[in-house]
Amino acid sequence: MGRSGGVGEPDLVDHALVDHHCHGLVRRDLTRPEFEGMLTEADRPGPAGTTVFDSQIGFAVRRWCAPALDLPPHADPETYLERRAELGHTEVHRRLLGASGITTFCVDTGFQPEPLTCAEDLAAFAGGRGLDVVRLERIAERAAVDVLTGQIGVTHLADAVRTRLAERTPSTVAVKSVAAYRAGLDLPARRPTDREVSAATRTWINKIRGGAPIRLHDPVLHSFLIWCGVEARLPVQIHVGYGDADLDLARGNPLLLTGLLRAIAPTEVTVLLLHCYPFHREAAYLTQVFANVHLDLGLAINNTGRGSIGLIAQALELAPFGKFLFSTDAYALGELFLLGATLFRRGLAVFLAEGIDDDAWTAADAARIARLICADNARRVYDLP
Repeated sequence: MGRSGGVGEPDLVDHALVDHHCHGLVRRDLTRPEFEGMLTEADRPGPAGTTVFDSQIGFAVRRWCAPALDLPPHADPETYLERRAELGHTEVHRRLLGASGITTFCVDTGFQPEPLTCAEDLAAFAGGRGLDVVRLERIAERAAVDVLTGQIGVTHLADAVRTRLAERTPSTVAVKSVAAYRAGLDLPARRPTDREVSAATRTWINKIRGGAPIRLHDPVLHSFLIWCGVEARLPVQIHVGYGDADLDLARGNPLLLTGLLRAIAPTEVTVLLLHCYPFHREAAYLTQVFANVHLDLGLAINNTGRGSIGLIAQALELAPFGKFLFSTDAYALGELFLLGATLFRRGLAVFLAEGIDDDAWTAADAARIARLICADNARRVYDLP
């Protein structure tokens, strides 16, 4: 049987995967509370007597990750965590990523509440290739520090952002916006003028000098950053929908981006809507009506567990198959890479097998679609060999 675990037609989806959006791994062993905290988007532990293991993702860890650690499927949480501690984080990472079948990792290193592996070190656990995704807000916030320390004037922040993007390394394949977390997705559609950017920058810097954290919330500057990515001719990844407690979900609906997407469309620069849940149908609509827009389900796959089978089918009700990509959005834990790959393969296998059974497409068509979604769509978007 293939990696899909006996669901659907496993051979259809038994392809190497390109993970087009993920994060680094922790460099230390974890306590149980730390491990459970990294499995969820919550910002604090649940009530006493509850556990993340009693959730879709918790049961998925026990079912799909335990065998990679030489445990039977459905090993109880205590046994699983004891074995994890016995092996140590380095060996756990090696086993879980090696079993994932992911060969290319596009890594956003812009979110690091603690030191995580870089793209190259992450990919080495799987014997694969690591590439960089540049977080736009991190560039702007570093430029703000330069303003605050007197290295550049406040009116030069925009040029500093453009310069840093121009100096990106050859391994940089995309930029990413987290405007959904900071300002919401109802961003100015047209490209902000230099005067508007300067005024917004001055307001931001004054707030920081008044004691506010160096954290970008201004919608004009978020729109400016996205346009910087467009001007650099890099694929632009945009966080959409589901995220942690810092997010106002109602402001993460991708339909709020419609005006901006319409303005970007003539440039033909690719825009990728990340995660999307529970707005995956809205995101799928946008991929159909805008030629340059693509989507994934990233973060939602792991957290919905066995429910991800239906999620994949719903996204593919409308999204063109050539515009649907695989990602894990894995962060810190090797488990999230293996789960993302396994659950994605299972859901895609069910979707394709049901189509064969219904005579919606042939087995040959299904095999070609699987290759597109597992890797070839990402190779095209990011110009990968």
